[in-house]
Amino acid sequence: MDLKEIQNLIKFVANSGVAEVKLEMDDVKITIRTTLEGNVTETTYVQQLPAQAALPQAVAPQQAPAVVSVTSEASVPAEDSKFITIKSPIIGTFYRKPSPDKPVFTEVGSTIAKGDVLCVIEAMKLFNEIESEVSGKIVKILVDDMSPVEFDQPLFLVDPS
Repeated sequence: MDLKEIQNLIKFVANSGVAEVKLEMDDVKITIRTTLEGNVTETTYVQQLPAQAALPQAVAPQQAPAVVSVTSEASVPAEDSKFITIKSPIIGTFYRKPSPDKPVFTEVGSTIAKGDVLCVIEAMKLFNEIESEVSGKIVKILVDDMSPVEFDQPLFLVDPS
């Protein structure tokens, strides 16, 4: 199962109103849970690695299943309701600069226009420029530089006024 299929599955489950979906294949287990109010979607991916020697996990931590739990808020808090949230279109590593020796793309308080590059997200050795789809003023940067981001994770709050 590739990344696009997983992303589509998450969207489908979030929009369907189902509380929980579990999908198990040969080497991958996926559980997607949503609350009925629609406020939080939690996705857990578990990929089973091939078992080698039966050693205690303290001795061989590389044999533990890789588990990533993601909780994303679907609604912005009430005081931020007038702001537009710019979300990550892909999974990867978030960078505020085009390269280590260059200045950041944008700061809190900066005015942005539609089409301005806000950040770069590295995915599989490709650096994807994330452009603004709205004009306004950056109110808050929600992600630290060089940190991993998930699909649809909020990155910036923008005041469109």
